[in-house]
Amino acid sequence: MIHLNIGSNLNSNLGSRFDNITIAIHLLLESKLRIKKISNFYETPSYPNKSFPKFINIGILADFKKDCLELLRNISLIEKKIGRVKSKKNDPRKIDIDIIDFNSKIIDSNKLYLPHPKAHLRNFVLYPILEIDSKWSHPILKKNAQFLINKLSQKSRIEITRLNKNVNINL
Repeated sequence: MIHLNIGSNLNSNLGSRFDNITIAIHLLLESKLRIKKISNFYETPSYPNKSFPKFINIGILADFKKDCLELLRNISLIEKKIGRVKSKKNDPRKIDIDIIDFNSKIIDSNKLYLPHPKAHLRNFVLYPILEIDSKWSHPILKKNAQFLINKLSQKSRIEITRLNKNVNINL
């Protein structure tokens, strides 16, 4: 199984943060990603600069028949279509699509790190995974999402909000 995380904290010329994520999902489907489950939206403060707009994120559980580099190329094209411009690390962005886990592969290359190197430290990654795939285990740490959430700081566990809003899409 493949886990993706999609986030946005800026509106684009295509719409709101929610619209950006919904459009990204439609484009992922067009790229032949087979989506199995999508989490609710989660909202968190921007990190490390809390004065930036809040992020919304979702998690996706999916299958993809091609390799992870092909998926990465597709993601890059989708981010550009939605208006992402590469900027400084942690700056606000219209869309951010990360491959969190690709069939439990462990890859360390100049193009891609799998699993995502900070997935186990990010509330906006772990909570959506727990919601859509409670049996998932981190490929290196061999720990599930609940265990990793319990290891987060108290602050990190309380500054995330599960929104009563889903992506409006039929799978």
